[in-house]
Amino acid sequence: MNDIVRDVKAYILETYLPGENPEALTPTTPLITSGVLNSLATLDLVSFLEGRYGLELEASDLDHERLGTLESIARLVQSKLATRK
Repeated sequence: MNDIVRDVKAYILETYLPGENPEALTPTTPLITSGVLNSLATLDLVSFLEGRYGLELEASDLDHERLGTLESIARLVQSKLATRK
């Protein structure tokens, strides 16, 4: 799960928070409610996750609870990967 958190964090920092302090983005930082991700950025993140991990996310996966923090995103990706095996 740490690899997923690291990869998603790097993507968010590079794409949406260039120049920001990486230490400020923790596994529990609220991404959507804090404004780090807006609706378009969230869709872009979903596209990144699907491409990076070979997943297909369903509409029911795309909510604040599952995409709200790096930690919750990692859990979502991990659960999707586990069901593919």
